[in-house]
Amino acid sequence: MAAPASVVYEVVDVFAPRAFAGNPLAVVLDADDLTTEQCQALANEFALSETSFLCAPTEPRADYRVRIFTPYAELPFAGHPSVGAAHTLVRTGRLPAGTLRQECGAGVLDVVVDGDGATLSGGRPTLEDGPDPAALAAAVGLGGADVVGLPAHVAGCGLPFAFLAVHPDVVDRAAPDPAALDALGVGEGVSVLSWDAATSTARARVFAGDLRWGEDPATGSAALGAGVWLVATGLLAPGATSAYTVRQGEVMGRPSLLSCTVTAAGGRATGATVAGAVVPVAAGRIRVPW
Repeated sequence: MAAPASVVYEVVDVFAPRAFAGNPLAVVLDADDLTTEQCQALANEFALSETSFLCAPTEPRADYRVRIFTPYAELPFAGHPSVGAAHTLVRTGRLPAGTLRQECGAGVLDVVVDGDGATLSGGRPTLEDGPDPAALAAAVGLGGADVVGLPAHVAGCGLPFAFLAVHPDVVDRAAPDPAALDALGVGEGVSVLSWDAATSTARARVFAGDLRWGEDPATGSAALGAGVWLVATGLLAPGATSAYTVRQGEVMGRPSLLSCTVTAAGGRATGATVAGAVVPVAAGRIRVPW
């Protein structure tokens, strides 16, 4: 079937305490007939960190399928495109609120949607050794004295990220060196964060390889991976479910709030969730390329 001449889209702010905060996301509805090349061109036109394309599921146990594109590449999974897509489907009346089953490149995942936002369950937790923290610090423009002595594991629940723990006063000084990061094994990107044990809050900045090492204002997949890393480094309980918060995007003028949980057994994470608010800001039609 030929692709339509235009498609309906919405723009929503995800993990946003208010409009024009959080991470903006374009959501393209009824995208089944779009080719990969057309999806990529539309994502490049929107020029946001990601665009979600909503399609009918191919898995019998899924409610819908989402394809996720940065301006440069397709991703198997990402947090804020999943949360924003699910909430948009419910808010526009296409699916009922409650637990939705999302099909994506990482499998079929649960997303629980309510009136304000959504909670996403990540995929299977993964944990690997990461680069030397001093080398990773140098690759993001920091020095050896800026790190706090924790390992820079590569951890994830769908997409892996390296986590570099630094002192609170140096988080804003991080500046990625793309060539240096390309030479290190950091998964999909690096989260430079400080940890406040009193409030179980991480203040993070995330630099993603699929954004050509640009900064992301809110990264649900990295927030999920942070839980895996927090358990592995002993900052959260080794055999319980712990709640934690990730603050991100402040230095970009887009403050974001990601509310998370991680469940652990035997000192290793077994699952994680990330939740946040979704605020609609725009809607319209866009021409389909070619």
